[in-house]
Amino acid sequence: MSQTRFAPLPTPPYYAVIFTNQLADTAPGYEAMANKIFQLAQVQPGYLGAETTRDASGLGITVSYWADEDAILAWKKVSDHLIAQKMGIERWYARYNLRVAKVERAYSGPEGRTV
Repeated sequence: MSQTRFAPLPTPPYYAVIFTNQLADTAPGYEAMANKIFQLAQVQPGYLGAETTRDASGLGITVSYWADEDAILAWKKVSDHLIAQKMGIERWYARYNLRVAKVERAYSGPEGRTV
């Protein structure tokens, strides 16, 4: 991930996969798998970047960015990712939500931004 923690992204349109999750009270092996999957995602065709955070209570939000829906669907089918999804459902997540959105516009700042 970039040093600023903000993904360097192209001009829209592109897609965002928003994964919000609450870790279970115990999640042995989660961090190692999360790091492995993050590294794997970075080399997938159509991957543009990601931003992620987790708070002290275990609530995490990861937004991964993709060139198109085909890239998202292909990523979902990668075998190691399928294993991680299964382990997440069975072992690591007390709850999760996944949303896919098309980004039509994007702004950054505050430099150069006018209201």
